[in-house]
Amino acid sequence: MLLLINKYLSRSKNPAAGDDKEMPPPPPPPPANGAEREFMCIPGCVPVRVKRGTTTTTTTTTTARTSRHNFVKSAASGLFPGAQFTNHESLPAMEEAYAEFVAAFPQYAGLAQADAIRDGEYQHLDRHVCLDYTGINLFSHAQMNSSVPSTSATPPASSSGAAWQPPFFDIAYKSTSLRSQVQCGDDVAAASAAGGIGGAVTRRVMASLNIPDDEYAMVCTANRTTAFRLLAESYSFQQHGKRLLTVYDYESEAAGAMAESARRRGAEVMSATFAWPGMRVHAADLRKKLLRGRRRGGGGGHRRGLFVFPLVSRMTGARYPYLWMSAAHEQGWHVALDACALGTKDLDTLGLSLLRPDFIVCNFFKVFGENPSGFAGLFVKKSSLAALERSVIARSIGIVSIVPARRWSLHDGYSTELDPAAAAADDLDTTSSFSGPLSGTLIALTLKNVPEMDAAGEENGHSPEIREADPPPPPPPIMEVECRGLDHADALGLIAIGNRLRCISNWLVVAMQKLRHPQSEQGKALVRVYGPRVKFERGPSLAFNVFDWKGEKVAPPLVQKLADRHNISLTCGFLRHICFSDKYDADRAAVLEHIDGGGKRKDAAGEMGIYVVNASLGFLTNFDDAYRLWAFVAKFLDADFVEKERWRYTALNQKTVEV
Repeated sequence: MLLLINKYLSRSKNPAAGDDKEMPPPPPPPPANGAEREFMCIPGCVPVRVKRGTTTTTTTTTTARTSRHNFVKSAASGLFPGAQFTNHESLPAMEEAYAEFVAAFPQYAGLAQADAIRDGEYQHLDRHVCLDYTGINLFSHAQMNSSVPSTSATPPASSSGAAWQPPFFDIAYKSTSLRSQVQCGDDVAAASAAGGIGGAVTRRVMASLNIPDDEYAMVCTANRTTAFRLLAESYSFQQHGKRLLTVYDYESEAAGAMAESARRRGAEVMSATFAWPGMRVHAADLRKKLLRGRRRGGGGGHRRGLFVFPLVSRMTGARYPYLWMSAAHEQGWHVALDACALGTKDLDTLGLSLLRPDFIVCNFFKVFGENPSGFAGLFVKKSSLAALERSVIARSIGIVSIVPARRWSLHDGYSTELDPAAAAADDLDTTSSFSGPLSGTLIALTLKNVPEMDAAGEENGHSPEIREADPPPPPPPIMEVECRGLDHADALGLIAIGNRLRCISNWLVVAMQKLRHPQSEQGKALVRVYGPRVKFERGPSLAFNVFDWKGEKVAPPLVQKLADRHNISLTCGFLRHICFSDKYDADRAAVLEHIDGGGKRKDAAGEMGIYVVNASLGFLTNFDDAYRLWAFVAKFLDADFVEKERWRYTALNQKTVEV
């Protein structure tokens, strides 16, 4: 693998210049289906060498490169050719813009299934544009708000006649180490297969993500940050001077928590750097860090440390090739894949079927766009269990179990103390599973197994008569859960979701660059996009800043607050670890700033980077969402827009609020 990296470095004149030469792997052969021939490439896929004829190989390479070139050409020149918009009122209507969008990306019109799913199950997304977080949603909005949630079994009739309502599950904290949880995972899974919610959730999630349960064990944590910190506290950093190497072009709370724990445990913490302006991985620098501390003649079983790799930037949308994971494995690193920023089906790729990381972190929330609370999943490769230690600190970090939702009821007036018998009956009647009530069969079996006492014998002071026990009942059926959010992603598939997001994100990049200030003589751009521009492989995230007609940056928190008033949810982030080649050295002082942890600008201290606004697209994001964001940003072309919003807010609320 390092030979491939060396070959790349030898033909790259300046690896830090950000000239779109980061080591992209060769494209895979096109599928036989002609309908999918034009956009069949999966970003970051791993090439597999197959013996083929010379003519066939040449034709395949030409077709893949041509399809990518045609896509970029259509996006760059087919959208608003020659147009510049200097007033938000001059923007084309949504219908007109959509017609031009479909003309430039004709394949988008064939992805109507996603719009049908959104219209039927996620109608709340039409009221508010949600571009503020990434992850995998388990349920649909309709499922979470239905009076009788759909389940794989007929729900039992409630004695109270009340309708079954979400929430579908609760989480309970456990005091155990990560290593112990993984070791007993098989026993827990076997026990929960008889109807436990935890086992049902694990099976459903791993099936959707295409993670084999015979190779990996899933451990649930409270959130993404907890999963990273738990891994850092459990990994054997203290043995043989191991290191932590991360690949993040932005300030990540989870990665920061992991680095803090690793540094406290004696590990050397390193980070990849990213070349300005494309924010690509600085290949030569990362290669040196992967080779750092090479042990000559040492034991082959000793690992260099933990390599944390996200595949795609949550902030800028820059993608990184799978080859880095392969190179890290070959150089003796354990690899942790951060899949939280990936698309819903991006784990179902050729690369992960060939390169099995030692650890995978995914983030799960309940409903996209309304209720992101949920849990995170830390997947541990069973063959890598020896890399984990039993840690006292890790026992209290945040391993959780998924349990049935508890529904409390009050008895005896205002008393909050429940009668034990009534509480037990209430549990059996109203305890619901992950996606609805428990099956009637399971409840009947539970009631049947309750031991009976001989009341007459107890009254006479005698022990109950010993009778021959009834034969044990047959094991209950394996519980299944219905997660419509996962079902919808499975129905769309990797190719359709990838093409959909590729079209929308690239359109948004082009549309943002068409906004120009009318007051400036040179037609200064309103928006600056950081990271990849129009690109076939770009991820579904966009980092940008808004500038006024004087060239001063509008504070990202202000843009975020104003967007929220227009029913658009955005986030802010801090780009870091940026390196500048000699060609772009003049940009260093112009773009870098000192930002403290609270997002306020400092003059002489703090990490240097760029404070940005971020928009993240989900698999249900449609063209209307992108257009509404574009129309909102265009309002900043009005030099008085911010002041007008301030007075408008004051008039509505009768008070002045800092924005």
